[in-house]
Amino acid sequence: MTRCRSSLRALLASSLFILTPMAAHAADATLNVLTWCDHEDPALLAPFEKAHNVKVHFKDIDSTGAALAVIGQSQPGDWDVLVLDETDTPRLAAMGLLAPLDPTAFPTTDFFPGIDSPKLSSFNGKTYAVPEKFGYNTVAYNRTAISAAAMSDIQAPWKAEYKDRIAIYDYYVPIVAYTALALGKNPATLSDADLPAIRTKLSELRHNAALVGDVTTTQQALATGQVDILVGGGEWVTAGMAKDRPNLTYLIPTQGGVRWQQGLAVFAGSQKKDLAVAFAQYILTPEAQGKLATSSCYWGMPANSKAVLKDEDKKLLQWDMQPSYIARTATYLQMTPAFDKTLQKLWTEVMQNE
Repeated sequence: MTRCRSSLRALLASSLFILTPMAAHAADATLNVLTWCDHEDPALLAPFEKAHNVKVHFKDIDSTGAALAVIGQSQPGDWDVLVLDETDTPRLAAMGLLAPLDPTAFPTTDFFPGIDSPKLSSFNGKTYAVPEKFGYNTVAYNRTAISAAAMSDIQAPWKAEYKDRIAIYDYYVPIVAYTALALGKNPATLSDADLPAIRTKLSELRHNAALVGDVTTTQQALATGQVDILVGGGEWVTAGMAKDRPNLTYLIPTQGGVRWQQGLAVFAGSQKKDLAVAFAQYILTPEAQGKLATSSCYWGMPANSKAVLKDEDKKLLQWDMQPSYIARTATYLQMTPAFDKTLQKLWTEVMQNE
C-alpha cells in the first residue's frame, strides 16, 4: 500500500534525513534501510542505534515499485534492509533480491492470529520477510453524518444518497479488491474473466464520488467535511488525527474488507546481514512496535499483540476488534506482472473517464 505523506514532509525527509549509500559507507557502523516514512522517527531508531553503536541511514520510499527503482540504480551491497508490502515478498525473492531468514530468529507467539502467513512471507519453502505492521483499506467515514449501521453494508458507497459525498483513495490494488468483495468475488482468485463486472462496478463508484486522490488529498477532504466517506481509508487515515477530529473513524463492513501488511526483509547483497537481522528483531520488540504503530507519519496495527501502547491509543486503533477484522479481510492480491498491468490500465481508464 502506498501511504504517502505531505509534500512538505517529503521535502524535509529528502533534505534533512536521507543520505545516499555513498555517504553511508563513509561511516564505519551504518545500516542502510529502504523504508516507508513510519520507520523514520528518531524515537523509534535511537534505542537500536545506541544499543548497536550504529547509525541508521534511510531512503524514503512509498511502494515496492519505488524500492525497485532505487535498487535498479544502486550497487549490490548498498542497501541492507527493505520495508515492503508483504504480498510482494515472493516476487522479490524470486528475483534474487532477498536473503532467506531463519524463522526461529523471529518468534511469532505474540503475533495477532492470522498475521503470520507463509503465503505472504515465504518462497519455495523459505522465509524471506517477517510481518511488522498492518491495517485496512476499507471505509473511513464521518460518524456525525453517517451511522455505523449504514456503513456496515459494503454497498453503501454505491448508494445514490451518498453521491458527491465520497472520496476514493487513488490506489488500484486495494480498491479493485474491495470492489470484488462488493460483487461477492474472492479477491485472491481474480482473473481476466472477472474484469468486465469489476469495471462496471468501479465506474458506478467513480460516478458517485466527488474526487479521487492521494492520501493527503482524500484525508483533507474527509477532515474538512468536503466528503463524508473515504473508500480505501482505514486507521492509517483516521487514528493519527482522532484527537483533533474525533468524528472520523473506520470500520470493516459485514461483507469484508482489504488488509495491508508490511514486512521486513534483508537484502541478499547486504554485507551486514547480522546487523540487518538484529534491526528486524528490534522492530518486533513490544517497545518498538508501540512506537511504529503510532508513528507521526501514519498509524497502523502492530504485528506484535504485546506492543506497548496507551489504552487511549489502542481504542483509536480499535484494538479489541482486530480478531474479527483480521478474520474477514483479504490481503492484497499476489499478481503476475501481466495482470498487474491489466489492472493498472483498467483503473486509469475508469478513474479518468468518468
